[in-house]
Amino acid sequence: MNHKTHDAHDHVHAKGCGHPAIQHQDHVDYLHDGHLHHSHADHTDECTLAEDARNPAQCTPKHACGAHEGMHRHGPACGHPAAPHGDHVDYLVDGHLHHPHDGHCDDHGKVQLLG
Repeated sequence: MNHKTHDAHDHVHAKGCGHPAIQHQDHVDYLHDGHLHHSHADHTDECTLAEDARNPAQCTPKHACGAHEGMHRHGPACGHPAAPHGDHVDYLVDGHLHHPHDGHCDDHGKVQLLG
């Protein structure tokens, strides 16, 4: 099988490891430092959420989820986990993907968070 892997990943992802777990296709991934990790066999895969009907990558300037203040700006230190989505990075906010764009947050769809 040919897929992108995360080399030298010492952390073991599992329920309760401290990283948000999401259902991704037929497996569970963990958001970790801007990466979407799936550990199996003897390595950790680098995954990316697809741009599709569930998680579109369109501009939604009227999106107002109420999960953060309107002046909040997403970025590396904003407090929301970063998630690779297509060719860009989104931020996980209250179960859905936010994408900072042109002074607003685009809604790039829900993800299934696992407890």
